[in-house]
Amino acid sequence: MDVALVLVVAALALTFDFTNGFHDAANAIATSVSTRALTPRAALAMAAVMNFAGALMGTAVAETIAHEIIHIDDVGTRLTLVAVLAALVGAIVWNLITWWFGLPSSSTHALIGGLVGAGLAGGIAVYWSSIVEKVVLPMVFSPLVGFGIAFLVMVGVLWIFKNVAPSKASRRFRIAQTASAAAMALGHGLQDAQKTMGVMFLATTAIGWTMKGDPIPWEIKILAAAAISAGTATGGKRIMRTLGRRIIELDPARGFVAESVSAVVLYVNAFWLHAPVSTTHTITTAIMGVGATKRLSAVRWGVAKSIGMAWVLTIPAAAGVAAIVFWILHPLLG
Repeated sequence: MDVALVLVVAALALTFDFTNGFHDAANAIATSVSTRALTPRAALAMAAVMNFAGALMGTAVAETIAHEIIHIDDVGTRLTLVAVLAALVGAIVWNLITWWFGLPSSSTHALIGGLVGAGLAGGIAVYWSSIVEKVVLPMVFSPLVGFGIAFLVMVGVLWIFKNVAPSKASRRFRIAQTASAAAMALGHGLQDAQKTMGVMFLATTAIGWTMKGDPIPWEIKILAAAAISAGTATGGKRIMRTLGRRIIELDPARGFVAESVSAVVLYVNAFWLHAPVSTTHTITTAIMGVGATKRLSAVRWGVAKSIGMAWVLTIPAAAGVAAIVFWILHPLLG
């Protein structure tokens, strides 16, 4: 039974990874598509390739998910596997709900919320200090940093190119957006695919196939990278429309700055802070930051408010769904 549960967890984890790919594909390419720097087909193909490459660049975020959200050392194998299964269902359900309504919510926080909700429902200890340090604080500060730096960098770009003809500047930034979109897609793979690796590693550790402190097996890395890449290739037009046009009408210069700043924030959190931050939150607030350089009223704050509400609800909503699923599954499987 435990082996079967591990296989089900792995299948659901890859399903979550796939939904993460099409849910968050817009994070990397919406600005490039909206400014016509890239065609949707070319942008999706590029993003899929860069997502795959980014997924193989590190494991620090995966280890945070595997070892610093819920405490499984003194918990039975079956209880742990049912909790992880419930967490994945909670995250997938929230991803699909927000995708349906075109809201760019965080797949990262949906998964973490699912783990917390299932853990609490099963009486599994939660690493609250780690969650505050590596989830809550980055959740608050990364978007603020993305907004502030994007605003300042955009002001600098406007000053540097103030004497350049707008049409000439736009052509240059359309070309530059190919690089910035690729950097953003690489950061998305680096951050988001690792979360699936972490969940799968958590399941294999619970059953004893791997040990805490072991390197993450290459099979898990390849599967996670392939699933998010495939999901990205299918696109996410509903959310792409929200990020690319509904928050603010972007021009190539602002698209380039928003993508570049977001990519830097993702790399810093992955390589130095080992924090699983939301690519969605980061790019969305960066878009708001560059948009605010036109004038504050240029940003459609009503849309931003709806997105903000989805952000606030993500962790508790995913946790609630995961807890309900755990209470249903545990009597049947536990």
